[in-house]
Amino acid sequence: MLAIGSRPTRITLVEDDVSLLGALTFALEADGYAVAPYAAARPLLEDPPDADCLVVDLKLPDMDGLSLISRLRSLGPQPPAILITTNPDDRLRRAAAAAHVAIVEKPLMGGELRRRIAQAVGEASD
Repeated sequence: MLAIGSRPTRITLVEDDVSLLGALTFALEADGYAVAPYAAARPLLEDPPDADCLVVDLKLPDMDGLSLISRLRSLGPQPPAILITTNPDDRLRRAAAAAHVAIVEKPLMGGELRRRIAQAVGEASD
């Protein structure tokens, strides 16, 4: 089990595509993570969970992912964050780098998301 101390590593996952949200939640839980899934930003902002890592889609129905990460970080601890998106342009890459947010491109294949999460929370990855 992937853990920080004696508890599982907690991932807050925000993805508006409910099929992808379900698939990612299943895969990350199978890897031993405790996942708090959300399909939109607003419910998360109303009651933010304590997370070890944020995984956030860029295009959400109620807010863009970078803005959500910024708002969550302003509310308390500054967990590492990963932005998932398709075809990020140079402007987005610069904005994410300035916010210390990693980008993982969709489609999410080849284990890159898992490697980035492990790296973000200081776990050894395969």
